[in-house]
Amino acid sequence: MTEPRLIEISPVTRVEGHGKVTIHLDRDNNVEEARLHIVEFRGFERFIRGRLLWEVPVIVQRLCGICPVSHHLAAAKAMDQIVGVDVLPPTAEKMRRLMHYGQVMQSHVLHFFHLSAPDLLFGFDAPAARRNIFEVLKENPELGRRAVMMRKFGQDVIEATAGKKIHGTGAIPGGINRNLPIAMRDRFLTQIDEMQDWAQDALKLARDYTLDHADLVKSFGAFPSSHMSLVREKDGALDLYHGVMRAIDAQGEPIISGLNYNDYHTVLTEDVRSWSYMKFPFIQALGPVDGWYRVGPLSRMNTAAFIDTPLANLAHKELRNATGGLPNHTTLTTHWARMIEVLHCVEKIRELLNDDDLQGSDLVAKGDRRHEGVGVIEAPRGNLIHHYKVDENDQVTFCNLIVSTTHNNEGMNRAVKDVAVKHLSGQEKITEGMLNHIEVAIRAYDPCLSCATHALGQMPLQVELFDANGGLLDTAAQSA
Repeated sequence: MTEPRLIEISPVTRVEGHGKVTIHLDRDNNVEEARLHIVEFRGFERFIRGRLLWEVPVIVQRLCGICPVSHHLAAAKAMDQIVGVDVLPPTAEKMRRLMHYGQVMQSHVLHFFHLSAPDLLFGFDAPAARRNIFEVLKENPELGRRAVMMRKFGQDVIEATAGKKIHGTGAIPGGINRNLPIAMRDRFLTQIDEMQDWAQDALKLARDYTLDHADLVKSFGAFPSSHMSLVREKDGALDLYHGVMRAIDAQGEPIISGLNYNDYHTVLTEDVRSWSYMKFPFIQALGPVDGWYRVGPLSRMNTAAFIDTPLANLAHKELRNATGGLPNHTTLTTHWARMIEVLHCVEKIRELLNDDDLQGSDLVAKGDRRHEGVGVIEAPRGNLIHHYKVDENDQVTFCNLIVSTTHNNEGMNRAVKDVAVKHLSGQEKITEGMLNHIEVAIRAYDPCLSCATHALGQMPLQVELFDANGGLLDTAAQSA
């Protein structure tokens, strides 16, 4: 029998942002507790106050260099409401959608090939020096080339619609500030067939891995949960840009159905826990214990009735058939779902490129001024909520952000504990490969820890002073 131990994984690697995992082992080396901690803080909900409404879509995307388009568009949608615009001109909406599909495509490709593929191709226990994109390029140069070129295509779409690949300015309150030149459209059309072929190959890779490793998938961070996303209002189809809120329970029964996302605050509440800067949202009607849920690609596959592009819809049916039509709760299946969305984005990009509205000149609408707006979008990682209030001087007085990774906070922590118990409990020697299993579970959610670290109303800070021998001398805390 040994003394109780604390194991840290710090930092968690191949994710955006900074976090760590702590694992508490008892005297028999069994896992008592395992938690994901977010150890950075960004106070955007505070310092956005006082800024002018038209600055917001540009400022808030500085939260992140990985998914800035998602914040840009969610904020723009909220500001549309504040400037009194409920329906955008067709060119504006379709340009925004094109921007968003480019963002989701490139983000999913980055995650699957650069961050997760090394684990899937070489094994969770492979030497750490091998688990990286450079080894993937050595092992399969063509696969690596496709990963780079697919991501480049998505980024080029973003640049064409937002003005820059990162932190663009295309979406403005009430519309968009550019259309798509015909020469640029034609250049994208020359590449779209290749992108579709490659997306189908990537989907097959993710699908085959999931089915070929069914025993691992079913036992690895798999647990029942509720799921939430936007769906298209008229028919429940997958819609990454706009829709109504839908949540289902673990059996697929509706909890929230057809909710206007402006009323999100009537069904969702955010809990706070002392050991993380990241909040824990839950569905009010179910309470903090049972009301947690998951979001993201797999949740969208669970909540959507169908997908409105043919190839992705066939893939969606196959994924749903794997569980007899019931919701899929296996964490690793998220990679399969993610690649279905890549194919869907390519199909939607093709559809939009052939739409003459992209060359329209009616770019901005106007309406009667309001003082509050909510923008919700399905970001690559899941549901993203932006909520603002603006005063008569056009200055922001209130901001609340609930980002995808925050929605998934409880799910990630449960996945961490599930994998830790199954792979570490009872082991006298803890190897790096065992610990990587826990990181694999976190990576499947593709968390953006920078986006998720906000505090509404307070910024807790604790400083501890230790002597040269590690003894604690003093502590000081600031809670506001």
